[in-house]
Amino acid sequence: MLTGAGGVAIGVDLGGTKIEAAAIEGGDRVIVRRRVPTPQAEGYEAVIAAAVGLVRDVAREAGVDVATVPLGFGMPGGVTRRTGLVKNSNAVCVNGRPFRADFAAAMGRPVAFDNDANCFAIAEARLGAAAAHRDGVVFGVILGSGVGGGVVVRGEIWPGAQGIAGEWGHHAVYAGRGAVCYCGQRGCLETFASGPAVEADYARRAGSALPLAEIAARRGADPHADAALEGLIDAFGRGLANVVDVLDPSAIVIGGGVSNLDLIYDEGAARVARYVFNDELTTPILRHALGDSAGVFGAALIARGA
Repeated sequence: MLTGAGGVAIGVDLGGTKIEAAAIEGGDRVIVRRRVPTPQAEGYEAVIAAAVGLVRDVAREAGVDVATVPLGFGMPGGVTRRTGLVKNSNAVCVNGRPFRADFAAAMGRPVAFDNDANCFAIAEARLGAAAAHRDGVVFGVILGSGVGGGVVVRGEIWPGAQGIAGEWGHHAVYAGRGAVCYCGQRGCLETFASGPAVEADYARRAGSALPLAEIAARRGADPHADAALEGLIDAFGRGLANVVDVLDPSAIVIGGGVSNLDLIYDEGAARVARYVFNDELTTPILRHALGDSAGVFGAALIARGA
């Protein structure tokens, strides 16, 4: 049985709808990759049990010792440092709970944790679309069931003084407008630019619900789809322009389900250029290269202390 000394690490990515784990060798070779649904409706303990079972299954299939293989875990939100309780997670059943401590206790071993967007950002900066910019500042964006971000400076995650660096999904793009976010504020980018937000906007306008991909496919033929997608483009443009104004990164790389829409990279980028505090936008806005498994690659990287 391998122990991890041979270069194998396990990365875990917790999302609002799925938990993914992969055994990865040498930084980028997937040996085993498995997913299970996130059982949020069944409660906090069920989520921990599902994640523990998934890790044990992946370790067994990969032939590594689950007690010693480097293990990294990416999850949405962060923790309050004085208490260790999760905050700001769109997997809402873990908010206010000591998930990191409880998962490590259930595994009976240490686990390296970080925000899921940080894991995405370091994976794309080290191994993926932004690798050419790894010596600069890379801003990694997740546009999916939530909106998150991570900052990588010279190949290392920059967590910030409070562990919230990159959380651009919770700055107000339209002050006082929109639904109240789960964080308690109104006007958050996440309430306009996440997949569920666009779907909800369409349903409100059309009176019937459609998944994001079908809304995008109806563009030009359905005025409600046109309006919902215009809302996405404008919120994205305003929000990312704000990030560029403050951070002026070397590159921006985008992942998550919404990132699969081509309009993000042409019309979205053009809208960023309209709103940015400059007469040009030279920052490359890149499509992810590692697919929807970037999070597990990043988690494996942090497991190794890379």
